[in-house]
Amino acid sequence: MNEIGNKIREIRKKKGFSQEELAELSKINLRTVQRIENNETDPRGATLNLICKVLEINIEDILDYGKTTDKNFLIYFHLSVLAFLAFPIGNIILPLTLWLTKKDKIVGLKEIGANLLNFQILWSIASFLSVTVYAFNKIMHYELVSNAFVYIAITLYLLNVFLPIAFAIKIKRSKTKWMYPNFIRIIK
Repeated sequence: MNEIGNKIREIRKKKGFSQEELAELSKINLRTVQRIENNETDPRGATLNLICKVLEINIEDILDYGKTTDKNFLIYFHLSVLAFLAFPIGNIILPLTLWLTKKDKIVGLKEIGANLLNFQILWSIASFLSVTVYAFNKIMHYELVSNAFVYIAITLYLLNVFLPIAFAIKIKRSKTKWMYPNFIRIIK
């Protein structure tokens, strides 16, 4: 738990608070804040709750409850989306299975996984609709309109091949906060 003080200090600095401001806003003694940030003491429940409230973060983000950092799993997680190339909804089923089994054990997976799954659900809907509209227009002999939907479908498929590879490369380079575009949050 020695990391708690370091995490609080880092978040406090990112938010632009001094130790005095954090102590004043959270109604905690300045010396207590200093001891916590110097890892001389671990914050108790009420104290930690007050600090997290001021810093606008969840307690889970600070504690990580035995979570580990596994960059390789995050890389494989992003690449699991490519399962759609083998079977139609593999881009949802495989990442969802991985996410549900490991989201509470790996740092950052909960947020990254929810973001990835939301994007994949929307991507699947958009891809299905573009292919369906293409087929309908082909049956109705609307050639100009149907060709546009072929290009939309191809673009969507290429996007869903390119993005997971790009994210895997970013994670390999230790940039885990780069996320999929998030239009609608279905999974939180």
